[in-house]
Amino acid sequence: MNDVIKQKVLSAQSNELTEALIYQQLAAIVRWPEHREILLRISREEEAHALVLKGLTGQEIAADKWRVLWYVTISRVFGLNFGLRLMESQEGLAQEVYEALKAEHPGIEQLFKDEQSHEKELLNMIDEERLKYIGAVVLGLNDALVELTGALAGFTLALQDMKLIAIAGTITGIAASLSMASSSYLSVKQDPDGKDPFKSALYTGLAYVATVLFLIWPYLFFSNMFFALGVALANAVVIILVATFYISVAKGVSFRKRFLEMAGLSLSVAAINFGIGLLVRKAFGIDV
Repeated sequence: MNDVIKQKVLSAQSNELTEALIYQQLAAIVRWPEHREILLRISREEEAHALVLKGLTGQEIAADKWRVLWYVTISRVFGLNFGLRLMESQEGLAQEVYEALKAEHPGIEQLFKDEQSHEKELLNMIDEERLKYIGAVVLGLNDALVELTGALAGFTLALQDMKLIAIAGTITGIAASLSMASSSYLSVKQDPDGKDPFKSALYTGLAYVATVLFLIWPYLFFSNMFFALGVALANAVVIILVATFYISVAKGVSFRKRFLEMAGLSLSVAAINFGIGLLVRKAFGIDV
């Protein structure tokens, strides 16, 4: 084993020890016994994985304590499933390391592939409430982004008064959030699929209101309405970016496709309503 390959294997050895420690610490804080059992099981497998690599390198190496802290914190804030899937998406030896090792150590490539596949199966068993209701959150976000970015663009051209735009946007947003929450409640009530109608409505409504507030605030802090509209649209892109990243990691779906769809739809509606606002202002002779 040459020095370059050895350093990569040592890095992988440290990575396995680090992840074993992450799983172990998460197991100590999770509420559900079944989740704890899954995490401890994976932790033991990671330790065994590290021992295999130690047999190849012949060296002791320490876990990365800062990485442990980072992923444990991420999992606590954004959910166990999200933190673990994010971690798993970045693990594994590089393909060139497999190629270099398998000639001298037949079967090692299959061993790693089998363990990685097994870990994914175990992670898929983790069922969190926030993932169960992620559809309700996405519903609230999508509708708020599409409706309110369009409404704000229209209000900006039609009213051209910062306070009036903020008031109109807030009223529109709150009313729409209540409407969406009610629709979510009725939809789940009709077809529960293991979900609580009230919780579904709550997730949808809160996601909508949070989006409304994040889009409205530029109109309360800036004096130029077109600059405020630009900031609001930039905020919409930020929301889409964060929400899409979370969903793509938690659900294992394409980030790029979903992001472009959501961003394109929201900004297109805003552009159309911007023109409608101008037409309304001219047609009705609005002068505020």
